[in-house]
Amino acid sequence: MPAAVSRILLAISLLAVVGMVISAVSLKNHYSDDKTEYCDLGETFNCDLVNRSVYSHVGPVPVAAIGLIGCAALFVLSRMRRRLAAALMLLGALAGLAFALRLTYIEAYVLGVWCILCLSLLVTIVAITALSGVALVRASTSPARPAGT
Repeated sequence: MPAAVSRILLAISLLAVVGMVISAVSLKNHYSDDKTEYCDLGETFNCDLVNRSVYSHVGPVPVAAIGLIGCAALFVLSRMRRRLAAALMLLGALAGLAFALRLTYIEAYVLGVWCILCLSLLVTIVAITALSGVALVRASTSPARPAGT
């Protein structure tokens, strides 16, 4: 893959690690009974209300665990450096973005409370999605290198 695509994939890898960290912190907070001081900013911003609400899991699986697994998968795909992996990465990022937007809708219109961690992950997945699209386009338009080079 061209150097420009490699740099984009590196950026996606770093963003995926950021997403994993954010999701891991959210998962820890999901199971904790302690109040998260850094995320309780009154009635408008309160991660605990969001992260422990009835919307914080899909069946028995916490939403934060889904984010952690999704970001890990995006990380793995970003390190594969293949056109098929780039296409799968874009599809995965789009799925993650759709899921994050659904959760953002719930924060805004159902709960009426925002989670800083959730919004941070939303920004991260937006960036990964955009970069994945660019990486796929650039990987698809670059000439194929002969095997062994």
